Amino acid sequence: MLLAKEALMEPVDIQELQARGAKNRVEELRLELFDKVNALGIGAQGLGGLTTVVDVKILDYPTHAASLPVAMIPNCAATRHIHFTLDGNGPAVLTPPSLDDWPKIEWHASAESRRVNLDTVTRAELATWKPGETLLLSGKLLTGRDAAHKRIADMLARGEMLPVDFTNRFIYYVGPVDPVRDEVVGPAGPTTATRMDKFTGMMLEKTGLIGMVGKSERGPEAIEAIKRNKAVYLMAVGGAAYLVSKAIKASKVLAFADLGMEAIYEFTVQDMPVTVAVDTNGTSVHETGPAEWRVKISKMS
Repeated sequence: MLLAKEALMEPVDIQELQARGAKNRVEELRLELFDKVNALGIGAQGLGGLTTVVDVKILDYPTHAASLPVAMIPNCAATRHIHFTLDGNGPAVLTPPSLDDWPKIEWHASAESRRVNLDTVTRAELATWKPGETLLLSGKLLTGRDAAHKRIADMLARGEMLPVDFTNRFIYYVGPVDPVRDEVVGPAGPTTATRMDKFTGMMLEKTGLIGMVGKSERGPEAIEAIKRNKAVYLMAVGGAAYLVSKAIKASKVLAFADLGMEAIYEFTVQDMPVTVAVDTNGTSVHETGPAEWRVKISKMS
């Protein structure tokens, strides 16, 4: 695992390796895995695409012939890290990069995206949404993560009334960072939805919830619950927490304030971009998207 961590901090240089060619078996394996993983068509956010990994690193070390340990560690696609040396002469000076080195990019809502009013959305509308479709959410959006879901489950098991009415509402799997200065809320990117899979059936069947917003794919248990209850799962953009927060125009705590960032908030959002990841029929874009791209990639070969 130490070697895996060390490999994680190495610079992205697969293109240089491709240009000069492999000099040993480890480098050959790097190139082989890079090509084969990208041929899976998984793509960014798991929605399908040409790039699934930006590099593959391999470090090896002698072991006993009977021991073949392997450690694998994923890195965020943004590969956000910095190198510095602590030599005892005081704190390290980490100079941030100049934003002038990057082009100024402004986000504009696509004319092809479907606008959704969360305050009036109906189950009939949900049934028309297709996997991979982009939506722009506006209106009131509830939040809740692991701790809130566990408390809700415990309250329902004891027959207690919930402090929030989830009927025909959407919940966003997020733990927002505290705001600073004039911010409504700090960075508020989605957390991995898979952790809430074990609560999905309970939430959809006992609270009146009709939709969820999170990051990454859902497991078979959650997908079956979504299909059974004709609900939907939407995926927000992972790794862009600050940009996502710009769509949040107001925020207040509704329940479980003692949980801090894991409390249940109510956000007022405007044109929050999401992708339909699981529709009311249980069709997952994390299955259909990569499948389509595998076909495209095979035709490129």
